[in-house]
Amino acid sequence: MRHYENLIIVKPTLTEEEIKNTLAIVEEFITSNGGEIIARDPMGMKKLAYPIEKNARGYFYVIYYKVAPSAISEIERRFRINEEILRFVTMKYDTKREIKAWNDMVEKTKKVTPTPAAVVAEKIEEVAS
Repeated sequence: MRHYENLIIVKPTLTEEEIKNTLAIVEEFITSNGGEIIARDPMGMKKLAYPIEKNARGYFYVIYYKVAPSAISEIERRFRINEEILRFVTMKYDTKREIKAWNDMVEKTKKVTPTPAAVVAEKIEEVAS
């Protein structure tokens, strides 16, 4: 099993419940392909560098997980099919130095993030205000 990180940008036009459902589906893609989710980092609604599909903002979500390399192509295929996902990027951590950096990011994320559902609701409320 290798170490991976996915940054996913979800459409900003979705409601809080739809965002939660989309993120649950994303996590299901990973676990159904034999992946083990280690940490999550809901970054919240942010302004995009350039408009994507006429959206100036997007909901950013980072997932740290371990999975067999053969499963990545299927996970990415399912990300492409999902219409609620504007963009995604998959990063593989291979060398000892990269894996140490991955572990450091996971620890940092676990210290900061209490629970994914609570943080998603909080970030969406901040943007709505």
